[in-house]
Amino acid sequence: MQGIKLTNDLELSRIIHGNWRLAEWKLSNQQLLALTQQIIELGITSFDHADIYGNYSCEELFGDAIKLKKELRQHIQIITKCGIKLISDKYPERKVKHYDYGYDHIILSVNNSLKNFGTDYIDLLLLHRPAPFFNPDEVAKAFSELKKTGKVLHFGVSNFSPLQFEMLNSYLDDKLVTNQVEISPYCLEHFENGNMDFFLKERIKPLAWSPLAGGRLFKPFDERSKRLSDALLKVSKELKIDSVDKTIYSWILKHPSSILPIVGSGKIDRIKNAVEALHIDMPLELWYKIYNASTGKELP
Repeated sequence: MQGIKLTNDLELSRIIHGNWRLAEWKLSNQQLLALTQQIIELGITSFDHADIYGNYSCEELFGDAIKLKKELRQHIQIITKCGIKLISDKYPERKVKHYDYGYDHIILSVNNSLKNFGTDYIDLLLLHRPAPFFNPDEVAKAFSELKKTGKVLHFGVSNFSPLQFEMLNSYLDDKLVTNQVEISPYCLEHFENGNMDFFLKERIKPLAWSPLAGGRLFKPFDERSKRLSDALLKVSKELKIDSVDKTIYSWILKHPSSILPIVGSGKIDRIKNAVEALHIDMPLELWYKIYNASTGKELP
């Protein structure tokens, strides 16, 4: 699988494996190691996490698995996020879910992640969501310290608008390398809010979470998902694609911003479908057929 360079010294696999639901898969350490090795054999070397996934359990589950074969670490890229403080039995002192991008919390979160993964560096750290209370000086101070100590090699954000991205970047010596946002045929938010144009302008390669719209395109529940489901089935048939998820991934991969979709499945066949979509060249007219089905109207 051809990798995508986010910077001169950071290359991610074009398909990323997501671990949001890792705890739900109920895999033993050995089973998770076997799955991870299968994923790597497919050419997927980048793994997406966050401190809060699985009620603060998924990082450690993944770390316990890869510790069984420590040489894997040098062949993979670990992505994780911080900033959200959940109400959790693990933090009984918290009374309100909130975001914390203060220096102390970012440093503490990264140190916890390093311990969970059993590694001494994170390839890419993302701020999980923009916050109404956000001090960029604090973030810049934390990022500088983490970079200087080698604990984090690169930094990015998730769910940020173009203005929020530029605002934080203006405070940083080591510039942000990506923005992880929701992109799917169902969710066109970032085509409409200027982010896709911003990515192209700044040569930013975005990471896409929920590329299959959380399964909504397989079980339509509203007018938009019904239109899309019908269009996706027709496009799949026209291109002789045997699985709608391959069609969805090919639609995402077609975009010139070089979107990196995050596949959050524990089923190897589902992951293989995403990889196989790399070999599908969707005609532009069919790309727009899907886009128009999402908006419910033709282009002006």
